Parts: sequence; structure tokens; C-alpha cells
Amino acid sequence: MSKLIIISGATATGKSDLAVAVAKELKAEIISADSMQLYKGMDIGTAKLTLEERSGIPHHLLDVVSVKEDVSVSWYQEVARAKIDELRNQGKNVVVVGGTGLYIKAILDDLNFPETDPDVREKLNAEAEKIGGEAMHERLSKLDPAAGLAIPKENVRRVVRALEVIEITGKPFTAVLPRVDSSKYPDAMQFGLAMNRETLDARIDNRVTRMWDLGFVDEVESLIDNGILEGRTAQAAIGYAQIIRMKHGEFDDAFAREDTARATRQYARRQETWFSKDLRITWLSAKSNLSERTDSVLQAILKS
Repeated sequence: MSKLIIISGATATGKSDLAVAVAKELKAEIISADSMQLYKGMDIGTAKLTLEERSGIPHHLLDVVSVKEDVSVSWYQEVARAKIDELRNQGKNVVVVGGTGLYIKAILDDLNFPETDPDVREKLNAEAEKIGGEAMHERLSKLDPAAGLAIPKENVRRVVRALEVIEITGKPFTAVLPRVDSSKYPDAMQFGLAMNRETLDARIDNRVTRMWDLGFVDEVESLIDNGILEGRTAQAAIGYAQIIRMKHGEFDDAFAREDTARATRQYARRQETWFSKDLRITWLSAKSNLSERTDSVLQAILKS
């Protein structure tokens, strides 16, 4: 039976490098569970591995949609599961890696996605335009604290979708999330990378600086030319949103950098809270070296 390995954790903890190392050992292929690495051209700001860094390991669900498009969790669930089943039916091991908690849960668990209501959606979008995404996120956090943790306030489209579900069903958005024992892949092994906050904050700050040095601003300018402002989701991504606002004259480069680092640190806190609630995850120290982490994963697999 082929193996299904899940590697999760907060941003900047080294998940992608670990996934590649594990995939090499298992002769596996990798599936991304990152909601922004789906988008073509969003490379620097999402810390997408370069072809060289992928070390010849096939990666799936990277660069699959245009920045003009908006994708849903239900779409991701269908596509990701289909690819996992395809690979496993071929006898291949699969490593899923990413920090989008709801995407990983959508792979593993049988989420129920309520139908949309155009009237409710239109009303909520109008409210978001009037009072702003932050106020809408505050409302969501009061109605459904778990959804508030899982969905960044910058992603107004997903905030609106969660509020729509609450209004349609009368239940919290996360009430549709199932119990652990309903997993579609009960043989999946989950690992998470943990790091103390001081170290993680420093890594995030360094990552943001490196992104700017690699030409992040130029990347966003190119994406503006390619229609990123036509979609809701891609332009709301951390870093991209800040640079777009900078280009609109709302603030300067220094503030855009600092706000990107701040928002990323906040996002990492939400990721930690989300993943900490999943008791299926075996936690590894992200401070250990890559070979030690890889060995820990492989030993756990051998014992299973």
C-alpha cells in the first residue's frame, strides 16, 4: 500500500524542504496545500520552490490557475483528492505539504459545502465594500472564532463566504468540519513543524527582506499587468496586497515591508492555533537540522 504523508505547520518553518527530502527517500510525488501557490506567477511572495529546489521531484497543484481566477475549498478538495487517488492507484507514495489548514482538512475529511445564495452573497459583498474587510473579519471572529483564526482578514472573499454560510445555515462555518474519525484517508500520517515564536518571527522578518531583495515588487508589478486586480483572492495575499496598496500611493516601500512582516507573523499565529487542535499531527522541532527531521519522519513511517 502506498504511503500518504502530510507535512504542515506555520509559514517559514521549513515545510517545503522537509517535503522534498522525505519525497526523495520515499520516491514520492508532492502535492501542494498552499492556497496561494496555486496561482501562476505568484512565486517570490509565496516562497514557492524553484525548479532547482524541487530536486526533480514532481510537484502538483502549483501554478494551476490564473491570478484573475478565484478558487474555492471545494474545488481544491476535488482536484487534490483526484490527484492523490491517481498517484496512489499507480502505487506511488504521496507527500502533501502546506500551511493552509482548511485545504489539508478538505483533503482528509468529508467537509460539507453549503450551496451559495446569490442574494446573501451580494448583500455581504456590498457591506464589505462599505465597512471594509477588517470589520467583516471582526464580525466573523465573533460569530465563529475558529473560522476567524483560519481565514486571514486580508482574504475578504473567504471572509464573506464564511459569513454567507453562517447566514444560510444558521450555524458556524466550522460546524461543517467533521470529527477526526471521518477521515477519507485514515492511513495518512501527519507531521507538523513547530518553532518557538521568537525564532519564527526572526525567520519571517528575514524572509520578507529576502523577498524584496529577490524582486518581489517587480513580481507584483508584472502580475498587475497580467490581471491580478481582476480577481479577489490573489490580490488579497499577504505581501501582494501591501505592494498593490503601495503602488496605489497609500504608503511607502518601508511601510509595505513592515506591514507584510507583521501580517505574516499574525498569520503564523493563526496557523499554529489551527494545527494545534488536530490531534493526528506528530510534532517535530523545526530547529533540528533537515536530516534529523527527515529521519524522524521516516522512522515513524517504518513503525506504523
